[in-house]
Amino acid sequence: MIAKAEARMVRTSPQKARLVIDLIRGQKAGDAITILRTTNKRVAPMIEKVLRSAIANAENRDPDVDVDSLYIVECYVNEGPRLKRIRPAPMGRAYRYQRRMSHIVVKVGPKGAAAQEQ
Repeated sequence: MIAKAEARMVRTSPQKARLVIDLIRGQKAGDAITILRTTNKRVAPMIEKVLRSAIANAENRDPDVDVDSLYIVECYVNEGPRLKRIRPAPMGRAYRYQRRMSHIVVKVGPKGAAAQEQ
């Protein structure tokens, strides 16, 4: 049984979020929370929140689940929509820039759950 949690429209670039997601992929859920607590990146608390939500979803789906035996089966970051903005530039010009957003997905389950689902 795999439980999933997702955070959409997170105001950080997917490239920066993937740096943190790569740290916790395949870890035990408790160890991943510790890693996220000690990671000095702005997106780390948001990913921790998604992970805690996935753990809570696993408890809600199956009350008999052992939270200490949950692993991060799958986690990834997709690109969300971009906010297009304009910055004033010299001589009446305007420079365009984009504010990127991310969709963060975390799935937790028992150790070999990824192979069983496919």
